[in-house]
Amino acid sequence: MTPTVSRMDALRKCVTGAAAKALGLLTVLAASAAHASEADLVLPNFSEVTFIGGLNGRQLLLSGIAVCVIGLVFGFLQYASLQKMPVHKAMLDISELIYETCKTYLATQMKFIGILWALIAVVMVGYFGFLRHMDAGRVVIILVASLVGIAGSCGVAWFGIRVNTFANSRTAFASLRGKPYPTYAIPLQAGMSIGMVLISTELLLMLAILLFIPADFAGPCFIGFAIGESLGASALRIAGGIFTKIADIGSDLMKIVFKIKEDDARNPGVIADCTGDNAGDSVGPSADGFETYGVTGVALITFILLAVEVPYRIELLVWIFMMRIVMVLASLAAYGLNNIYQGGKYRNADHMNFEHPLTALVWVTSILSVALTFLVSYLLIPNLGGDSSLWWKLSAIITCGTLAGAIIPEAIKAFTSTESRHVREVVTASREGGASLNVISGLVAGNFSAYWMGLIIAGLMGLAFWFSGAGEAGQGVGQLMIAAPVFAFGLVAFGFLGMGPVTIAVDSYGPVTDNAQSVYELSLIENVPNVKDEVKRDFGFVPDFEKGKEYLEENDGAGNTFKATAKPVLIGTAVVGATTMIFSIIVLLVGITTSASGEQVLNADKAQFLSLLHAPFLLGLITGGAVIYWFSGASMQAVSTGAYRAVEFIKANIRLEGVEKASVTDSKKVVEICTQYAQKGMINIFLAVFFSTLAFACLEPYFFVGYLISIAIFGLYQAVFMANAGGAWDNAKKLVETELKAKGTDLHAATVVGDTVGDPFKDTSSVALNPVIKFTTLFGLLAVELAVELNTTASGKQLTTILAAVFFVLSTVFVYRSFYGMRIQSAAGTSDIKSDAAVKTA
Repeated sequence: MTPTVSRMDALRKCVTGAAAKALGLLTVLAASAAHASEADLVLPNFSEVTFIGGLNGRQLLLSGIAVCVIGLVFGFLQYASLQKMPVHKAMLDISELIYETCKTYLATQMKFIGILWALIAVVMVGYFGFLRHMDAGRVVIILVASLVGIAGSCGVAWFGIRVNTFANSRTAFASLRGKPYPTYAIPLQAGMSIGMVLISTELLLMLAILLFIPADFAGPCFIGFAIGESLGASALRIAGGIFTKIADIGSDLMKIVFKIKEDDARNPGVIADCTGDNAGDSVGPSADGFETYGVTGVALITFILLAVEVPYRIELLVWIFMMRIVMVLASLAAYGLNNIYQGGKYRNADHMNFEHPLTALVWVTSILSVALTFLVSYLLIPNLGGDSSLWWKLSAIITCGTLAGAIIPEAIKAFTSTESRHVREVVTASREGGASLNVISGLVAGNFSAYWMGLIIAGLMGLAFWFSGAGEAGQGVGQLMIAAPVFAFGLVAFGFLGMGPVTIAVDSYGPVTDNAQSVYELSLIENVPNVKDEVKRDFGFVPDFEKGKEYLEENDGAGNTFKATAKPVLIGTAVVGATTMIFSIIVLLVGITTSASGEQVLNADKAQFLSLLHAPFLLGLITGGAVIYWFSGASMQAVSTGAYRAVEFIKANIRLEGVEKASVTDSKKVVEICTQYAQKGMINIFLAVFFSTLAFACLEPYFFVGYLISIAIFGLYQAVFMANAGGAWDNAKKLVETELKAKGTDLHAATVVGDTVGDPFKDTSSVALNPVIKFTTLFGLLAVELAVELNTTASGKQLTTILAAVFFVLSTVFVYRSFYGMRIQSAAGTSDIKSDAAVKTA
């Protein structure tokens, strides 16, 4: 093991020791009975209300378990089908090598997640054990629920890399048949396998808590489960994003330095790049999608149990889960219908636009989901609360989110597709202006996209607000609850991922197409003696290498586009869903009272603190933005430093003469470098976020609410800007390589530079903001309750002030380390210009 790893071990011990002492202080000092909160949520008896056909709520929810089983069976059948597809041994060997490195990476990350969970567990024990006075058995079950959440995130991540590494070599081999359709169909089949297993697993676990956990205990289990899956997703997203871009930049820069082709087998960075495609674009999104789907559901369950009047809770809970169940069926049906149509249209075609069938799938799923939403709502809640209009109003609100899942990708394509005017502008600017104008044009695309995404999301949320009753007390959905617009925003987020299997499928399409191109090059299949005769004998066709390469490159562009379209859907879900969870915190702080007319309303005396006139609230709004910009820089700093080390190693060890491919030892060394810096960057970033959350929750509760709102809003625009600027740079390079056939030219070199700038933009910083927003909000539920409870006495107020200072100092230690502990340093140990100059002079 290298000295870097030893330093990491030392850091890990230091971090966990200091953190455990600080958090231990909370648990020792926390005492007395806490007030009503999320921990006190009690689920209703679902058998008390009957729906269509005399079925009660419990029976309907049990039918959802059957649908989940169908989804899991479908996903695993697709997995088995991919495994059995024909593939040449040269390609199979490469995909299995990629899988082995991915497995090693994922196992390493799971150990780190275990350490981070230990920190979270201390707070959970302090809260549920000391503040809630729960017995040890119940606290253990809550901790187990958090571990189930982590296991779910990690499990679907593993499944994703296994499916994708089956599909990458099969896609590469299928391209040799001379027809484009299999090159499209196999990555989509892999994506649907992942999407159905992911959503079915998440939905099954949530239904199990609803139906089989004691009603007075399900609330804490939901919170524990959500925190666990959020922790797993955050760590895998952050580390995966850092890993993949270290590898990608290290590999891509060799094209400029040594004038070699993309995915040249002699480049030891290519295997790490392929591993990174899975770590960043498969592991991260799979865990992220799993967590997003779950956390949105938990937010709505929490809201319904806190803010909805008792008689309507069962109907609304059953309704939202039936919406998810029918949308799983809609995704499955849409995939089948789209396959029949696209197969008939393209199966024997010699050319196809790979984006068109994917776009059609998204829209077919959206339309089916909307139709089923209205139909099932009419059947389930035709006269909810005595109002025969609420069924279609609630359906319309969810539809705002469902349509967003189709509208947002269309808008994103205007900035990231190879057909986009913005992407072509990046190429045009690069012709005369080189890398400089390439970078500027990409920044323009990113900024413009943030404007349009903001308007689209605000517009859809505005429609939902209008359908909910436009904020008028007792009108529309407001007849059933307080703060109906907040519930409406939660339903929009719910609808965003309603057609989750397809959203995940088109996102997972990208890493398969990217890997397929690399597998083709790394296999050196064209150099295998008598390969055409061998393929003809064993597989029954004569391979067409030129067409195969052409299809793989074009399909990679489509994969880039749809990876880009999925990112704003996930970040939009995080932001809109965070609104609902923040409301739960507001209810905790402000409280609910009964007005003179008998309606339940927020306590006006305390609600006034949620105002710019309350200075801590305003200061929280300002502070949240600061954290978002620190996070963006810290995550890119980890990429920059790791990429420096990777490039340094590759340049020193690449062999271009006398060898066909890089040694496995050198390739694994690059993977090791990427893993080291991914871990180091992740632990600094995560612990800074962790201690900042504790510090600001202890400082002042309304400051903390402003902080959470600020993180959500700043995070939305920062993430969309960075994701779409990166997507434009990425596909500008792809356009030069495929349409212009200009590899190896100065124009190509300029677009490669832009792409390497965009890599950490789109695949590190932007995508990791999503789980960071949700983790901060979810963990904030516990953190702020700890602080509020301690504030009930004068000595407690003094203690929370001290704790806020301690936690803030701890957070700044890791903020400092995220740059000054991650500065670029060569293997020789020099880290600045003066030191390098001194070495050269000597």
